[in-house]
Amino acid sequence: MTATAQNLGVGVVLVILAVAAPALRADDWPTFRGPGRTAVAPDTDLLDAWPASGPTLVWESAGAGRGYAGLAIAGGRIYTLGDGLSTADDKDEHLACFDAKTGRPLWKTKIGGPWTGGQESWQSSRSTPTVDGDTVYVLSPFGILVACNAKTGVEKFRLDLAKEFSGKKGDSWGYSESVTVDGPRLVFTPGGEKATMAAVDKKTGRPLWTCPVPNDRGAGHSSIVIATVQGRRVYVQTTAGGALGVDAKSGTLLWTFPIDQTTAVIPTPIVRDDLVFFSAGYGRGGALLRQVPTADGGIGIEAVYPLNRELANKHGGVVLVGDHLYGDSDDKGIPFCAELMTGKIVWKNRGSGKNSASVVAADGHIYVRYADGTLALVKADPAEYKEVAAFKIPGSGDRPSWSHATILAGRLYLREGDRLLCYDIRAGR
Repeated sequence: MTATAQNLGVGVVLVILAVAAPALRADDWPTFRGPGRTAVAPDTDLLDAWPASGPTLVWESAGAGRGYAGLAIAGGRIYTLGDGLSTADDKDEHLACFDAKTGRPLWKTKIGGPWTGGQESWQSSRSTPTVDGDTVYVLSPFGILVACNAKTGVEKFRLDLAKEFSGKKGDSWGYSESVTVDGPRLVFTPGGEKATMAAVDKKTGRPLWTCPVPNDRGAGHSSIVIATVQGRRVYVQTTAGGALGVDAKSGTLLWTFPIDQTTAVIPTPIVRDDLVFFSAGYGRGGALLRQVPTADGGIGIEAVYPLNRELANKHGGVVLVGDHLYGDSDDKGIPFCAELMTGKIVWKNRGSGKNSASVVAADGHIYVRYADGTLALVKADPAEYKEVAAFKIPGSGDRPSWSHATILAGRLYLREGDRLLCYDIRAGR
């Protein structure tokens, strides 16, 4: 059934400060962790300190719903996924669209019922939408992939990963992946042995290929990252079974790096040239792999170093700035800095916030968002840990503050449950 988009009134927007936002850059933030899935924004000339109340709040808006999905920003519009929206008359899950300059709600499209698995704080939406041209794609926790018109919200097609690809999760927390668009292909991870990864035509949803991985335990929560190894495109992903690489054109399995079973595998891998860094929480650790050509014309891997428990990360993700990794120590709320090539920890310190922390980087700083709603600004400096500012995100505290931050064109965008907040972080304004 095709869902319909609903226009929303302007009245739910609370404009805090009438500061005109600059035109969005061509390099939008169209999916989870940005266009290259690095979680590193290209912005420069950003504030290197904030007052205790935080940077200037440009606008605040309602209607995102209950959920932990991040924000995709493209073409001057913000997209996110949530259930029980304050602007809806039901508790169902909706893809919602907002104007990036003002926060004004533009439309919402019903995706399906709410995710109510597990304890209440684990429930609700968690997949960040992916925008490609005139289409926005989103994956519900139930494994329903929906393509909608990016301007109107009108549904184009939907796929059921369980029914059409025999997909399964490697845990009981629902799907969280942000799907990948690569040329004509829409690529995603149903999980399981029959179609661990799959590609379809991005315009129609017609299947192009599936990649089975023997003994795969099911999809994790990570999103696919694209690597290029001697001119060959490789889709790098982690599932509940470990890391893997798939030939982009044919869907052929190139390599795997199995890990012992753990509660969940969540962080998205980091790719630099032929290197792949991936991590998993619950004490598993992080490993650095090198993709290498094989004698039979394929691509294999060599471990630069195996799983290092000091580099474990549950769900806040890890960023690479220069030659150093920054992330949370599992979910302890203790940020670390480590050498990429050796895995050696160079510092580990507790900051202003508590509990698990997600990270995004920009202009020589790491923005550390703690589950208790604290957002800290930390120098991306391997010499020492230096927190230069921190503030408490308005509205935080009722549920974990797990949604990852977005930085684009001098603006810091946060999603805190049903609310969206936009901050001006430009220096010298």
